[in-house]
Amino acid sequence: MQRILLFLYSIRAFLLFITLETLAIWLVVSYNSPQGAVFFNSSNSFTGSFLNTKDSFTEYFTLGKTNEALAEKNAQLMAKLANLKPTKDSVFIPLDSGMLNSYEFRSAKVINNSINLRTNHITLNKGANDGIKEGMGVFNEDGIIGRVKGVSNNYASVISLLHTDLLISSKIKSTDVFGSTQWDGKSSQKAKLKYVPRHVEVAKGDTVVTSGYNAVFPEGLLVGTIDEVSTGTETNYLDITIHLTANFSTLTYVYLVENNSMEVELDSLQQITESVNE
Repeated sequence: MQRILLFLYSIRAFLLFITLETLAIWLVVSYNSPQGAVFFNSSNSFTGSFLNTKDSFTEYFTLGKTNEALAEKNAQLMAKLANLKPTKDSVFIPLDSGMLNSYEFRSAKVINNSINLRTNHITLNKGANDGIKEGMGVFNEDGIIGRVKGVSNNYASVISLLHTDLLISSKIKSTDVFGSTQWDGKSSQKAKLKYVPRHVEVAKGDTVVTSGYNAVFPEGLLVGTIDEVSTGTETNYLDITIHLTANFSTLTYVYLVENNSMEVELDSLQQITESVNE
């Protein structure tokens, strides 16, 4: 303590100078409007710049939580939007919930992903504890991603669209002609649109979306755009290559969709139909 006092005493002249300078500046700023305006504008600019830098630095470390919160909010908004869309019917009954497409949406983060295999899978950071179920469709703002294959308490495994065994019921948006999207195991940005009859007029650049013919995805979600069309080697169908709109090499957050009202009924009906066909 004595050393500190001795040090302060040794620089007493400098401290007195700083004190008088501060007092003088305060008097000038307080009693002269032009100088005061300049001082306060400068100090506000400096303070604002400092706080902006501080906020940017802090936000960098909270981006993950922010993005996750936004994804959750988007999932909730999509659920509300889906419930406002009536089915295609000649009569609209606002109070009849059976006339509405009742989809439920959730969000999740991709924690593992592969694109270089013929049977690629994706791992999500949410599972049964978060309401994720086997069979739910997976997509993001760019397009279709895949379908949930397995679920544990806290994680889910997804069959990627880049999986040679997965077929997605799709249609050409401009003509409503439907087929099935299936990856051919080659480029991670391209797939095949199968079972489109040869007589159908198809143009490069046409949009391919989900057909809504199964209980997995709502109608109209993006799948890709037509890149190449040829008659192919098969006699009945066109050989169509589509460019996938989803970028599988940069997946971060995805949405999961569940059709609560139709899944059980459609699946049961399909099983009955299959047994009859057998």
